[in-house]
Amino acid sequence: MSRSAWAITWNSVRLVMAVAIVAAITTQLSASIATATDLGRDLGTTIANFFSFFTILSNAAAAVVLAWTALWYFARARAAGAAGAAGADAEPSGLAVALASVTTYMVITGIVYNALLRGIELPQGSEPVPWSNEVLHLIAPLVLAADLFVGPLRRALPWRAIWVVVAFPIVWVVYTLVRGPLVTNPASGDPFWYPYPFLNPNNPGGWPSVVVYVLGIAAAIIAIAALVVWWGRRVGRAERSSPVGAGASAASDIP
Repeated sequence: MSRSAWAITWNSVRLVMAVAIVAAITTQLSASIATATDLGRDLGTTIANFFSFFTILSNAAAAVVLAWTALWYFARARAAGAAGAAGADAEPSGLAVALASVTTYMVITGIVYNALLRGIELPQGSEPVPWSNEVLHLIAPLVLAADLFVGPLRRALPWRAIWVVVAFPIVWVVYTLVRGPLVTNPASGDPFWYPYPFLNPNNPGGWPSVVVYVLGIAAAIIAIAALVVWWGRRVGRAERSSPVGAGASAASDIP
């Protein structure tokens, strides 16, 4: 398969995956809303809790970025074809950072869920919809992991991009731990709500256990972000695009 044919194929996969993620999120949200309505639970809290899961936020971001990447590619290819010019050498730097970020988040989602949470009931407002659950926790993370290695037009990023990638998980953890004791669980009536049991200081182990898990997952996020940036620097093009047909710019050219 030629380079251009592969780019078309993989960007089509990106679009399909984006649609599948949106469908999975919408289906699970609808189930949570229906359960809350049937049982007379607070609907606003149920919806806010649903969108407080790292899984939901990372998948939603992944759907947006996958669609953005694919549409950028098809728009640039169409414009280049109309002008009789060659296509772009690499994705724009902003898009590259966004793609590196969601790749990291989705890989972490897949690892944490399948290693720590599979089979454990989570307070998402309703029973998990089986196919939606698998799309959000297994299929989408695998596609994003594959995208890192086979996605076309990868741009090399500076090492400092790692800190941009890890900024959102830091904000999310702070938000989760501050919000947790301020929310009444709409299902159980407990005067707290945490999306994942390892972040709940009311569970056995208390705060020391929460700190250990947070530090461990933070280390994993930094490691995966570093891998994502390293791979992009290894195979991608630098900010200064190379002439078409020339070899990829060396990642060491990037500050």
